[in-house]
Amino acid sequence: MLIVSEDTCKQVVGRGQAFDAVESVFSAMASGDAYNFPVIREAIGHADALYGFKSGFDRAGLVLGLKSGGYWPGNEKRGLTNHQSTVFLFDADTGQPAAMVGGNHLTALRTAAASSVSIKHLARKDARVLGMVGAGHQSAFQMRAAVEQHEFDKIIGWNYHPEMLSRLADTASDIGLPFEAVDLDRLGGEADVIITITSSFKPILDVKQIKPGTHLACMGTDTRGKQEVDAKLVAAATVFTDEVAQSISIGECQHAIADGLIAETAITAIGDVINKKHPGRTSADEITLFDGTGVGLQDLAVASVAARLAQEKGAAQEIAL
Repeated sequence: MLIVSEDTCKQVVGRGQAFDAVESVFSAMASGDAYNFPVIREAIGHADALYGFKSGFDRAGLVLGLKSGGYWPGNEKRGLTNHQSTVFLFDADTGQPAAMVGGNHLTALRTAAASSVSIKHLARKDARVLGMVGAGHQSAFQMRAAVEQHEFDKIIGWNYHPEMLSRLADTASDIGLPFEAVDLDRLGGEADVIITITSSFKPILDVKQIKPGTHLACMGTDTRGKQEVDAKLVAAATVFTDEVAQSISIGECQHAIADGLIAETAITAIGDVINKKHPGRTSADEITLFDGTGVGLQDLAVASVAARLAQEKGAAQEIAL
């Protein structure tokens, strides 16, 4: 069995490889070649932590496994990442353990890759202003992935805690783009593409703030009760997601579904756009929204790439079982 550490993952897997892996697995999901198993996600009653398992099988790529981990909100004070996870891969032919892969860095990469896949396929070609809602650890990954898939001229941002906006400003500066902190009305009125990446349990943006033609990538809602945008905004948009079952149960669409504002049939898997079975955006004025709930197959896809590259480079530890 291979053991691939967090540091090794950072060395061998980049944003481009993560993007390709996630785009491919979304395509496989939509074509029925890959499927996720039911998610287990629970509050453990200690340290305010959420812990769970995501798993699945990609029949086309013969990738089988699970991601174990969760969210520890107090970790940042300890100098640790709040999200902690490990991916376990198994031989699809025998069921034997094949690899144990550090999942923290890969989770950040695959989450950012998912939003950038949606930007590639759904944003207007003339979109020039990127709006960021949220300035936590994941926000820098989101920004970098977005600008690699689309040419932006400017980045604007908002965060519940303004003192954290320096992360967005520093990342934009490193990329070479101007950054401005703005209020939510300006952000919604100016941004052509908006990425929300928060842990909010109440809507931050509403439909009146969003201009026609905007693409939103809502990436923070992955648990029952979480919410980043108003349900009426979801209803006003053409909605896409990584997996419809998760979107209606733990994703951004859960609230619009519960309020009777949209039907499950109104939500399209992003893989159908990738596979050319759905046109995606159909007009310049259309508001599109990607509900990125985070599926286990994303983790397995990037972990499989990490394990393969680490083995090829001699950077993985191999142990006998």
